[in-house]
Amino acid sequence: MHDFDLLVIGSGPGGQKAAIAAAKLGKRVAVVERPEMMGGVCLQTGTIPSKTLREAILYLTGLDQREMYGQSYRVKEDITIGDLTARTQHVVSREADVVRSQLTRNRVTILPGLAHFTEPNVVEVDRGGEGMNRRVSADNIVIATGTRPARPASVAFDEKTIIDADGIIQLERIPRSMIVVGAGVIGIEYASMFAALGTKVTVVEQRERMLDFCDLEVVEALKYHLRDLAVTFRFGETVSAVEAHPQGAIAHLASGKKIPADTVLYSAGRQGQTEELNLEAAGLTADKRGRIKVDENYQTEVPHIYAVGDVIGFPALAATSMEQGRQAAHHAFGEPVHTAHLLQPIGIYSIPEISFIGQTEDQLTQGCIPFEVGVSRYRELARGQIIGDSYGVLKLLVSPETRQLLGVHVFGTGATELVHIGQAVAGCGGTVDYLVDAVFNYPTLAESYKIAALDATNRMREITRLSGDEAPEAEPSVADPV
Repeated sequence: MHDFDLLVIGSGPGGQKAAIAAAKLGKRVAVVERPEMMGGVCLQTGTIPSKTLREAILYLTGLDQREMYGQSYRVKEDITIGDLTARTQHVVSREADVVRSQLTRNRVTILPGLAHFTEPNVVEVDRGGEGMNRRVSADNIVIATGTRPARPASVAFDEKTIIDADGIIQLERIPRSMIVVGAGVIGIEYASMFAALGTKVTVVEQRERMLDFCDLEVVEALKYHLRDLAVTFRFGETVSAVEAHPQGAIAHLASGKKIPADTVLYSAGRQGQTEELNLEAAGLTADKRGRIKVDENYQTEVPHIYAVGDVIGFPALAATSMEQGRQAAHHAFGEPVHTAHLLQPIGIYSIPEISFIGQTEDQLTQGCIPFEVGVSRYRELARGQIIGDSYGVLKLLVSPETRQLLGVHVFGTGATELVHIGQAVAGCGGTVDYLVDAVFNYPTLAESYKIAALDATNRMREITRLSGDEAPEAEPSVADPV
């Protein structure tokens, strides 16, 4: 008889949902977490602080209102780090209380400290000198320890001039210039935020393009807007060394270029936090990036041990981690679970936002899958004019054979919210015809679905007409007016 039916190591999104899902099934559940890290990296240094920072920047700079009130419009003239962190600290504190409350009201035992395996079913919790270590056993264990920023050994991080993503919220002032090393999701999000604050940002990326898993047209639109905010891109370049100086830093590129800046932000991927778990005692290993291999049920090589969230790798998003935690807990106790793997949304909180589900045009083309495109632009929507967004776009990729949605790509204000309409339609097996016939509130951004659907069906109808087959008359579309 073990102490618990399920023991979860880590209280981030994946760990929370695994613990609560098991508790709802009437199981004895415990979560191991350091007191200062309640909610995990997601809440304390990652997703929540960065998105709160983004919201504060958008409000204080007045950036999203400048099309209405002029390019010089600004809510606060001299924005300080204190202005930004005040909101961040408030949200993090409140959310940590929410996480703790959710766990306790579901009767999940919270074990403060750091966990490491001593046996496959036994974990020792190190309380860091605040009392004796505690050994606990469980029938099933979920590893949800998350990740930390990867730090190249050749870089001398000093937490002031040369920092990683976790160090952003510790900055003492807004830098006048910044070098962002790495054009992944985190790098691009922070590059856009600081560019909005007026920081002169240079992005250095060794690959030839950024966000290569996103729709190319959407990425090009984002790149255009970042360049409009004075962001400089150095693609196909590698930072070979960084010199820290009292007044800033100089980045040396492999090509021989030198770039000066107040701050250098390294966004070179993430490293799984598994080195202190003593995985060998559990019969497990991690790869060189600290990630743990799992199957489709999130089981590791040891059947009663599961792993979820960023520690297992892509897509490494809070939303997908939550679902992985729920599924792992249900599988551990024989509870049936269903999921739509291909319809998990990807959200990038750059300025402006990007979000999508399904496949991209490049993926469909490479797979020789026929598709038609339907596009709606925010500038053609009354709501787009009201909110001052003339650049946003929604793109539908539609199968001309089944008329089902193959992909939904959104760029602009509210993209991470808007994408879920397409997710719901596609997930329920709906077709583009549902969106054509649906009535949306007016004026809304959601109306863009109807316009894009009409655009796609008009294109498909034109192909049918030219091929000589009978087809009903097309309805007029705002995207293709008669």
